Amino acid sequence: MTPAQLSRTVLHTVRRAVEDDELCVAVPERVKVRTPPRPGCGDYATNVALLLARGEGDALVIAEVLRRRLLRAPGIARVDVAAPGFLNITLDATSHAQLVRDVLSQGSRYGHGDSLAGVSVPLGPANEVRAALVAHVVRGLVGAVGGVVVPGHGPVVRAAPVSGAELLRSLGPDAARWALLRPAGHDLPDLDPARLLSQREGNPLFRVQYAHARIRALMRNAGELGITPQPEAGAYDHPAEIGLLALLADHPRTIEAAARHRAPDQLARHLVAVADAFFRFHDRFHDDCPPIPTGELKPSAVHRSRLALADAAGAVLAGGLYLLGISAPEHL
Repeated sequence: MTPAQLSRTVLHTVRRAVEDDELCVAVPERVKVRTPPRPGCGDYATNVALLLARGEGDALVIAEVLRRRLLRAPGIARVDVAAPGFLNITLDATSHAQLVRDVLSQGSRYGHGDSLAGVSVPLGPANEVRAALVAHVVRGLVGAVGGVVVPGHGPVVRAAPVSGAELLRSLGPDAARWALLRPAGHDLPDLDPARLLSQREGNPLFRVQYAHARIRALMRNAGELGITPQPEAGAYDHPAEIGLLALLADHPRTIEAAARHRAPDQLARHLVAVADAFFRFHDRFHDDCPPIPTGELKPSAVHRSRLALADAAGAVLAGGLYLLGISAPEHL
């Protein structure tokens, strides 16, 4: 279950509670769910009860009504109420495996869809190199989620202090695009080649591309051993796995938000988070149970499941980099 699907489930739950006269509140147009800020608070959290209680009713009472109803929804294993009225939602084990299957079946197009169908995003002409690049990428993002670009103002960004030709000469296409797209529009881009071309952990673009290259190497090694990625229900229970799964599930919402707000930087930062989560996941299991068995060990369901999760992370990284116009290298 993706965050978008869970959001619709919570919204439907609110609507049914109102229709059954168990709640007397105005049904919102949308419900937001987010990854909790710390472990142990479920897979997702929503403040919908607090929003519904504004000026009428007790948030904890509303949250308890929704908690009981959400427990009946397929894919939800547990719902806890936390003061002053948050709902912490834990998905069942099959939902995690199904998410990985969904990513693998859609590949680098995972996150594309029609979430902005009928929505118009205004964009105008831009002559400055950074604004023009942001506008170009936003057009692709809007198209990926079914929206329509209409005439309007160009994206508001701080101009780059050099020309596009100078950027390409000093940085090359990938680093130049990353330098202009990763900072928020109101921030001045960092154009230092020493940082942007460094093949070290301190360079976010390197971490993203290196994570993808590591995953592709992992898949090549698995193929040579005849191991096929296959997610199994109940296989993902460690915080490193849950953290990576949450970011993969949030990928469609991130693409939509980047398109809606004309902010490719949101997608760029999301890819850094996915890469970092992959390294935590990979390093955590490298010694005790790596995705590929070593020595005389035979591949098990756990190996195949972890390999599938790594492959899904690679698909998200490749798809996100493609939307930004940046290469996803097989080797690095």
